[in-house]
Amino acid sequence: MTDSAITGGANTPTIASDSAIPPEELDRLTDDIVVALKSVYDPEIPADIYELGLIYKVDIADDRKVAIDMTLTAPGCPVAGEMPGWVETAVAAVPGVQSCAVTMVFDPPWDQRHYCQDESQVEKEESQTPQAQEKKDAGAQQINGSPPSISTHQP
Repeated sequence: MTDSAITGGANTPTIASDSAIPPEELDRLTDDIVVALKSVYDPEIPADIYELGLIYKVDIADDRKVAIDMTLTAPGCPVAGEMPGWVETAVAAVPGVQSCAVTMVFDPPWDQRHYCQDESQVEKEESQTPQAQEKKDAGAQQINGSPPSISTHQP
């Protein structure tokens, strides 16, 4: 099995290792999958699921089958039964993707630190908490949440 992981912050994925998929195609698939994920919105929060940090992992197999691990803002989310289908439909429509399967995961649980907001908005929100001042004093204020992991492998 050849594994290739692509990870990145908001809008900047990088290839971590080799894949049997040609690099140009892998770049295109990655970009197009991110665009597809950004087309799916959480109906309760005016943001797409990618920027919200609901996508934890995207695995692109060498046969172009895509597996996605995602979460919800809360386990009792009213669209919990529908959102995985929205994601599967959006990603399966990407040219070159053979199929898409979504797995719901709740570990780690989602919180607002996963939300990739613009820097000024995060700083404003974080500056209103005592923890933010401690982080700022320590020089370790976090601006963005953890990016999703995007990887490829042979089936």
